[in-house]
Amino acid sequence: MNEDKFNMSLRKFLKQVGVTSQQQIEKTVREGGAEGKGPLKVKVVLSAEGTGLNHVVEGEIELD
Repeated sequence: MNEDKFNMSLRKFLKQVGVTSQQQIEKTVREGGAEGKGPLKVKVVLSAEGTGLNHVVEGEIELD
């Protein structure tokens, strides 16, 4: 495995996940999809086809 190529590809993927996730959360909040519901509870599920990878990250985003 080419470590440099792997690391660059991984970073590119994670940047895309971060940027697009933030955009979708902001859009949902701005459109009123989370009004009056306290903190926004979020969950990300990461899987990789053909592997046993199943990583879950849960959290809350303060809206007030």
